[in-house]
Amino acid sequence: MSAANTAHSVVEPTPAGRRFAGAVVILYAVITMIPLLWIGLTSLKSPQDSISYPPKVVFSPTVEGYCNLFTTRTRQTPEFIQSLGPPQGMCEEEARSRNMVIAGPSNYIPRFINSLIIAFGSTVLAVTLGTLAAYGFSRFRVPLKDDLLFFILSTRMMPPIAVAIPIYLMYREIGLSDTRLGMILLYTSVNVSLAVWLLKGFIDEIPREYEEAALIDGYTRFQAFVKVVLPQAATGIAATAIFCLIFAWNEYAFAVLLTSGTAQTAPPFIPIIIGEGGQDWPAVAAGTTIFLVPILVFTILLRRHLLRGITFGAVRK
Repeated sequence: MSAANTAHSVVEPTPAGRRFAGAVVILYAVITMIPLLWIGLTSLKSPQDSISYPPKVVFSPTVEGYCNLFTTRTRQTPEFIQSLGPPQGMCEEEARSRNMVIAGPSNYIPRFINSLIIAFGSTVLAVTLGTLAAYGFSRFRVPLKDDLLFFILSTRMMPPIAVAIPIYLMYREIGLSDTRLGMILLYTSVNVSLAVWLLKGFIDEIPREYEEAALIDGYTRFQAFVKVVLPQAATGIAATAIFCLIFAWNEYAFAVLLTSGTAQTAPPFIPIIIGEGGQDWPAVAAGTTIFLVPILVFTILLRRHLLRGITFGAVRK
């Protein structure tokens, strides 16, 4: 009886195991959140507080970093500033307190919009092409299927930056350098191999009998794919989209090399924000904080699909 009372399932964790796992997860979450919290706090510091040593944890918050991020300012004489009308808004008041005036908007918003268009555009293309290719590899007899899948996978074995110079020369010749279309196509080509391999695993887990039943009921192959396979693979598509979006959203090397103005994204623009006397760290932190919001919102919206998408197919019956 004592042995029966002390026995437990090898699948169900013990209370001590659950507490230990919870403590590890909480510790890991706290450690990973510290840099993000520090960036958010730095965006609310003044330029002097942001470079103080030892670093200030208690400080007077200010929106100067966000004002510097969204505007360009020029220094003027006190006489010129006094000749102006009353300041319009908090940012202009902050600028005049430092004997400066707002000359116009900065380039951050256009760069941020470029990031949105390029990242989400390439993600939609990569997931769409990856879903179609994965369905073909999963459901049809493709000649040399294993060799083709290995070739697709092999494109991820080499760092993309290793082919940056050939791509730069090719883009310059065909007129895709510093264009949104060129960056969307480039990020799509990098992400499509990941999408094919991830989605093929999800589609393999969907029973073929569902499609066969739809075909018997009079559906075409494409209708069966849209109405039967896609809803079943929605979890995998969501997880794949998150991984593709994270790469395209954070990519830096290609953006630095292939863009300079028209199609430049936020990652290469944020580090070069210059303030009075050098690097404007509060503005850099403010730009980074805002840059994290879209990917954070997108991940939260799809969080229910993410965990199931990662573990889908891990246990087979």
